[in-house]
Parts: sequence; C-alpha cells; structure tokens
Amino acid sequence: MKEIITAPHAPAALGPYSHAVAAGGLLFTSGQIGLDPDTNKLPGTVEEQALQALENLKHILATAGCGLEDVVKTTVFVKNMGDFAKVNAVYGQVFGGAFPARSCVEVAALPSGALVEVEAIALRP
Repeated sequence: MKEIITAPHAPAALGPYSHAVAAGGLLFTSGQIGLDPDTNKLPGTVEEQALQALENLKHILATAGCGLEDVVKTTVFVKNMGDFAKVNAVYGQVFGGAFPARSCVEVAALPSGALVEVEAIALRP
C-alpha cells in the first residue's frame, strides 16, 4: 500500500507527480528545486537555490512525519559541476552532521531553469 504526500508549504508540483510517496516504511520524495513557494520564483544564486530546495524538501518530509534525521539517501542534480563546492557547503550546513548517503550528478538542464535539484529517500517513523 502506498500513501501520496502533498505538502501545503512546498511549491506545487510542476507536472503530473506527487511531492512524495510513502510505501513499506520508506518515503520517496520527488526532486525539489529552489522555487520559493510564496513567489513561485527561483532565487538568483546556486547557494540560494540549494537552500530553498532543501527547505522545500524539509516541508515535504515534515508533512509525512519525517525530518532530515530520517533521510537515508539523497540525489543532488546540478546544472554545473563547478557549483559542487557551493552546493556542498549549503547541504552540509542544512544536514548538520548525520549525513545521509548521497549521489551528485551534473545534468544538461533542470525544470524552470533551476541550477540545483534534490530528492531524498527517508525512513518513515
């Protein structure tokens, strides 16, 4: 059985997908870009976009009864691998110290012209 999660404080989905799906004690989030849920606009810098993407992810996790401490794996997509250190610094600050497993890949493009996108898998308490 699966449960569809829609987070009221995260930006609306840009297509036919759910913010997250819970199944078998796990939560699978869709990728989050740095859209500000109030303005529906992207901030200008990759650091600001990374921070907002992670804030959006936190809202989705919270709606599902989870927190960053429950995340076991993330995938980070960057438009330019040259931004890796900048994104990494923001990611490290947000996650603190109990870091999940992670992959980071450079992609040709992201939705809405975003510079970074983050998705996660979490244990659901």
